[in-house]
Amino acid sequence: MYYRKRSLEDIPEENTNIWSCSQEECNGWIRDDFAFKYVPTCGFCHSTMVSSTRMLPTLVNTNKDMKSLKMGTIITE
Repeated sequence: MYYRKRSLEDIPEENTNIWSCSQEECNGWIRDDFAFKYVPTCGFCHSTMVSSTRMLPTLVNTNKDMKSLKMGTIITE
């Protein structure tokens, strides 16, 4: 069977600010642009997160200020 070999394009990457989990055994991390809190907690182990940088593919976030948004919807009875 013959499979055509596709040429892969280079995906542009940039140095991105992220939050990574402070627990050594946890691999949780989130881009700072997509975090809802100024100092988020890990979604996996609920530990504190520390700020760092990582080379990641470029993404465009159309909502620049995620931290000003309210998480969830307030339900009043």
